[in-house]
Amino acid sequence: MNTPASRQGNIIRYFVYFISYLMVVGVIKLVTANSPIHIWDLILFATISLMVSLFFVYRFNREQRFFDRSFGGSWLSNFGLIIGLTAVVTVLRISVSWLQSYGRLKLYNFQIAYLHHEASLTYWFLLAAIGIVLPILQEFLITGFLFNYAFRSNTVLTAILGILTSGILFGLLNWQSSLPLLVINIVLGGLFAWSYLYTQTLWMPIYLAVLNGIILIIMT
Repeated sequence: MNTPASRQGNIIRYFVYFISYLMVVGVIKLVTANSPIHIWDLILFATISLMVSLFFVYRFNREQRFFDRSFGGSWLSNFGLIIGLTAVVTVLRISVSWLQSYGRLKLYNFQIAYLHHEASLTYWFLLAAIGIVLPILQEFLITGFLFNYAFRSNTVLTAILGILTSGILFGLLNWQSSLPLLVINIVLGGLFAWSYLYTQTLWMPIYLAVLNGIILIIMT
C-alpha cells in the first residue's frame, strides 16, 4: 500500500486524485455559469484549485523517490526540443482557431459558454482556469501519476501503450462533441506524454499543456 508497486494502493490513490480533479472542474463550471462572476466565486476557485494543486505536487514528489531516473539533466538542456515542440503546439493551435473562424471546425464547449457570458472578468478567469490550472492538474493526473502506476516497465510497447492511453484520457478530460476536435486533443495529449518519456521530467508536458491552454484562450 505504501509504494507505486501496490496495485490496490494505486487504484485507491488514483481514485482520490481523480475526485480531487473533478472538484476543481466542478468549481470552474459553477463559476462560469454565474453571470457576472462575483468575488466569492473567485475565492472559492482559488482555494480549491490551490489545495488540489499542492496536494498533487506533494504526492508526485513523494512518489518519485521510488524510481531510478535514466536521464539526469535538466529539461532546459533539451533547448532544441523545447523550441520544436513549442512551434508544433503553437502552429496546431493557431490552425485550429483559423479553421474555427471560417466555420470549418466547431467551437469548443467553453467558447460557446463564453459567448453567452462574454465579459472581461470571465475572459481572465478562463485564462487562469482553463489555460493554466486545468492543464497542470491534467498532466499530473494522466501523465505523471498514470505512468507511475500503470506504465512502469522500461519497454517500447509499454511506452506506446502509455502514450496512447494518456492521449485518449486527455481527449476525454477535454471532451468535445466534434470528432475532429476530439482527435486533435488526443494527438496533443499523446505528444505531451511522449515529451514526458523523452525528457524524464513532468515539467515538459506541463509547459506544453499550459502553452496549449493559454493560446487556446487567447485565440477565443
